Amino acid sequence: MVRLSSSHIFRAVLIGSALTSPLHTAQADSQWYTGSLVSPSGAKSHAGDGGVEPYYSYSQPIGTFAANGTSHPLHPRQQTISNSTLWKYGITDDISIQAHTVVSYGWKHTAGHTHGPQFGDFPVDFIWRFLHPDAKRFIPDLNLFAGVVLPTGAYSHLRSAQDGTGAGAFVFRMAITEQSTYTLPGNHALRLRVWNWWRRALTSAHLRDISSYGTAVGFRGQARPGMSGQTGFSLEYGLNQRWVLAMDLARDWANGTHLKGHTGTGSRVDKISAASTDWQIAPAVEYNWNARWGVIAGCAIYYAGHNTGVKMAPQFAVNTVF
Repeated sequence: MVRLSSSHIFRAVLIGSALTSPLHTAQADSQWYTGSLVSPSGAKSHAGDGGVEPYYSYSQPIGTFAANGTSHPLHPRQQTISNSTLWKYGITDDISIQAHTVVSYGWKHTAGHTHGPQFGDFPVDFIWRFLHPDAKRFIPDLNLFAGVVLPTGAYSHLRSAQDGTGAGAFVFRMAITEQSTYTLPGNHALRLRVWNWWRRALTSAHLRDISSYGTAVGFRGQARPGMSGQTGFSLEYGLNQRWVLAMDLARDWANGTHLKGHTGTGSRVDKISAASTDWQIAPAVEYNWNARWGVIAGCAIYYAGHNTGVKMAPQFAVNTVF
């Protein structure tokens, strides 16, 4: 699973072993998964395979992390309900294409609400499985992601700041992912995923008046988002073939945005916002009717960071493969 997720750090490639004993390989291979809440899944196994995975989430901020990492209460609180749907299709046995559609509705006391559901930016990625797993030789499944986030969300000349759901810039993004499966005592399957995302803006957003960058009426200028990324790992433990316990742990990071232009009064603006980081953990429970249909429910909890929000995001998703 992927959660639009969305922020994030690119460092060295982390590779885990696909270690299962020959006597237990059949049990690991027969386990059914939906995938965890945050971790990205690799390319489809066969050409022509497709998948649709709608996520539904509610984001509830409960505070902020200051530059020194201390938390402080937050009032009023920005709240958001969103649907993020992942669409994936296998072009060949090793190359897939995926896209996300995101629709959200937000509100905040004293700051109003969005003018109806708002579409967000639109990521499109190609996925290449460049290493096939082989349990007997301790080789994991490795995938390379590369794509672009298209600026389809509203970001400039807004009726209200609540309507700002986009960055207004084309953003290149890439990732490398690892997946390996183990069989634990009691014949329980355990799946490990490790990933690294990295994003860099290719263009700047041209701004006018109220924007998603916090500008006001009369502003004219542009903004360029800083680089961002995410590193994380997930574990999925099979209680039995249908029921799975899942957990993600991830660190997000983002460099500051460069904003420049002139306010309505003619004052010049040229500043870079503070960089931010956060840590999130996302426990969840999966239930799978069969190998092609499953559901997952859980909550992402942002429990540490700098210059970012403290929040909880309950969510559930349905995974379908065809």
